[in-house]
Amino acid sequence: MASDADLLIDRRRIRRKLTFWRIAALGAAALAIAALVYGIADESALGKSSSHIAKIRIEGTILENEELVERLEAIAESSSVKGVVLSIDSPGGTTAGGEMIFEAVRRVAEKKPVVAQIGTLAASGGYMVACGADHIVARKTSIVGSIGVLVQYPDLTGLMDKLGIKLESIKSSPLKAEPNPFNPTTEEERAVLRALILDTYEWFVDLVADRRPMSREDALKLANGAVFSGRQSVANKLIDSLGGEREAIEWLKSKGVDGDLKVIEWKRNKSGADFLPLASLTGQLAGYLGIAPGEAALVAAKTERILLDGLLSVWHPRGNAN
Repeated sequence: MASDADLLIDRRRIRRKLTFWRIAALGAAALAIAALVYGIADESALGKSSSHIAKIRIEGTILENEELVERLEAIAESSSVKGVVLSIDSPGGTTAGGEMIFEAVRRVAEKKPVVAQIGTLAASGGYMVACGADHIVARKTSIVGSIGVLVQYPDLTGLMDKLGIKLESIKSSPLKAEPNPFNPTTEEERAVLRALILDTYEWFVDLVADRRPMSREDALKLANGAVFSGRQSVANKLIDSLGGEREAIEWLKSKGVDGDLKVIEWKRNKSGADFLPLASLTGQLAGYLGIAPGEAALVAAKTERILLDGLLSVWHPRGNAN
């Protein structure tokens, strides 16, 4: 009987030890997963606490973006950040969004050197943001420019006539909510809208003339909506030099930044609203359908453009007429 009691006690002791180690293993696994997730999302707090070059990606459609502005402000205030690389790949977006991010970049540039490195595309609002940097670098075949503003709206009156639909409205004044797709646009409405567009266009031209080494007259010659290759952009003074991130860091070195410092990307803070954004979803679907990434990016940009509101500064190639 005594041996049976001892055996029972031993078994209970072993069970307690196994339970302890199982809990310890689960805790260690949870800590490891948390550390991995935190490290991926934040590039590790340890890395950001030491001297480094901050990198910010500005990609896709330009919109008003409070989270991006907050990141830029944090970079401006960080004593560990010695220089900033803006990696830009954007067809543009809303003029208000471009203005917002441009001003945030200028606030960073007041405290530390900022260089913009253009990838495939920095057009319209994307180029507006690049102008906030102190130096612009682009690839030889990058697409740059498309300085201009537009408003687009469909005319559905013919379709409504075919469907037998008539829209009636009671307004406080004739120009309220005009133009709209349900009524033919009058000359007065076009004149009001054109004045609005030209006012923003003049502001955009002044911004380019102020930020780039050119006169306003030269800026106006380039502000006809045309796009240019990186090589053409150097000649037109839209950018400063050709190259990629390596050349961008070389410029930072010329401003006293240690070129051997690690480049750490300050990534966006993930939220529920960021789950499967349109560009990401389009890219995944494109992969399944065998569509090239560059073509998928254009599809995403065009789809997002349909959803934009307000004045736009967006570049998009015209499709085939047939």
